[in-house]
Amino acid sequence: MSSAPVPAEAAARCEVLVIGGGPAGSTIATLLARRGRRVVVVEKDRHPRFHIGESLLPLNLPLFEQLGVKDAVEGIAMLKYGAQFNSVEHGKSLTFEFANALDPTWPYAYQVRRSEFDHLLLQHCAASGAEVNEGTRVTEVDFGSRDGVLVAAQGDDGATRRWRAQFLVDASGRDTFLAGKLAIKRKNAKHNSAALFGHFTGARRLPGREAGNISMFWFQHGWFWFIPLKDGTTSVGAVCWPYYLKSRETDPTTFFLDTIALSPGLADRLRDAQLTGPTTATGNYSYYADRMAGDRYIMVGDAYGFIDPVFSSGVYLAMHGAFLGADVVDGSLADPSAAPRLNREFDRTVRRGLNTFSWMIYRMTSPAMRNLIMGPKDLLGVVSAVVSFLAGDVFRSGPVRRRLYLFRGLYYVFSLAALPSNLRAWRRRKRAIQPLEAA
Repeated sequence: MSSAPVPAEAAARCEVLVIGGGPAGSTIATLLARRGRRVVVVEKDRHPRFHIGESLLPLNLPLFEQLGVKDAVEGIAMLKYGAQFNSVEHGKSLTFEFANALDPTWPYAYQVRRSEFDHLLLQHCAASGAEVNEGTRVTEVDFGSRDGVLVAAQGDDGATRRWRAQFLVDASGRDTFLAGKLAIKRKNAKHNSAALFGHFTGARRLPGREAGNISMFWFQHGWFWFIPLKDGTTSVGAVCWPYYLKSRETDPTTFFLDTIALSPGLADRLRDAQLTGPTTATGNYSYYADRMAGDRYIMVGDAYGFIDPVFSSGVYLAMHGAFLGADVVDGSLADPSAAPRLNREFDRTVRRGLNTFSWMIYRMTSPAMRNLIMGPKDLLGVVSAVVSFLAGDVFRSGPVRRRLYLFRGLYYVFSLAALPSNLRAWRRRKRAIQPLEAA
């Protein structure tokens, strides 16, 4: 299992080479360097650099504490105490406060500008002992030698560098470097979406303590996010079905503003706001790889797969996966015979969290799900379990998981009770998730 051969001459040696210096790559490199491993991080960009995905989850906080960066992150963050859902169909908004989770240990989260946040984590990674190479893009890998994985990269000065690593971690994010090289990347047949986003100044936020809360707005072609940042900027994005993005006949910025006008509640919040720059449009928003671990490699975060940002799960899943992945890498280096077992456990645990988010995401536009969210039934603590889910509590077994299964049962009961409308919504969604070329 190898790509094009990589010349081994003058290859520097390390135990672990990490592709990507985002939250997943910085986290796993920090943890492994602290364990005494010789770690090299190869990051294509130079930080600080722009990135979307500014909303974090309460379950990020214990990870920050273990890394030793919680105070530093809080210094650049806006506090987020809950998540607000807005439905024109129901004529109201509803906020879920994280303090009402089954486990209220972490009653808030952060909104961060990702350029600052990612830079902070990468600097901390270097301070923890990892060698960080910015402005360097990995171009080839070769697994053919049992003496190590050969990696070639090109710097932004045009120079080529080579490493021989005992283990490779792909944390390349949406570049999905290794999944692409191994030809194992797949479109998610169960979900497909595109996104438009930009930053605004002058947006009207929620009052008082709720000013930092994320707001989500459903509209006929998808949903919007509204994420307040500490410097007064607000991140706004629309996640849309592919057919809607294909209907664009104007420039992305005009199309984005016209799309915002389709959501009266959001449009009102942005009535006096100004875009700070052009709108960004992106497609291919949902994908996965056939596997996330193999002989001398693992994939963490978006390098393996991405579903949808509706529950702000991206950074948390990336960092949690990095914590799990550090155990896999360290254990495999210590005892190569344990690697298959460690890979299976890693895959099973990561998929458990992803599948919990996926189940909800695939049903977010159904009438039954909207009714449950906008008129929650607190049967045996189900509402508190949903808040726990929104906080990121998707990996632990116990009362949260049991109540989430009860929530699923309620969803199916609601679906059957209004079967015709839910069947119509299911058919619309099935048509909507067709790829752009087929829509």
